[in-house]
Amino acid sequence: MARVVSPAGISSAPATRLTDFYRQEFLKHRRCLAAQREYFSEGAISNAEEALSKVLGELDRLCAQDDADQLMSGLLKKFNAVTGLSGWLDPTQRH
Repeated sequence: MARVVSPAGISSAPATRLTDFYRQEFLKHRRCLAAQREYFSEGAISNAEEALSKVLGELDRLCAQDDADQLMSGLLKKFNAVTGLSGWLDPTQRH
């Protein structure tokens, strides 16, 4: 993986890894939501998909904020309240 170096000499690789991590987490929520489609109204699905798309579209900007970890944690908790993803995890895969 290529490292991008800013003019100030600061690598953006950690920010890229952070963004990639959160992207994968939000995509897990999207897949979980799709698997539960029959249990939600079409309006609820549309609203959740729209919110996920908005977050994914703004992910680079959101991850660049000083409070990115706190912000992303809050967003993931909110999506988890809808999708219940944490309850879908395989207990043998927990650390």
